[in-house]
Amino acid sequence: MRQRMRWWKVLGLAGLAGVAASGVVIARAERRRRAYTPEEIRQRLLERHAQAGETSPVDDTRGTATDG
Repeated sequence: MRQRMRWWKVLGLAGLAGVAASGVVIARAERRRRAYTPEEIRQRLLERHAQAGETSPVDDTRGTATDG
């Protein structure tokens, strides 16, 4: 019985360590995301938009009704 309780304690501590590590990763990513200035974000979005337009042209006939 005593051995069984020990496993639950180890499992609980491992769970807490996992939650703490996840929090650290999330906080670090959030700090990195907030470090950009609005101008940097705008520039990156414009670059990504231009790249997306080059690689996959949009079909203008999509979504239009045809007389038929």
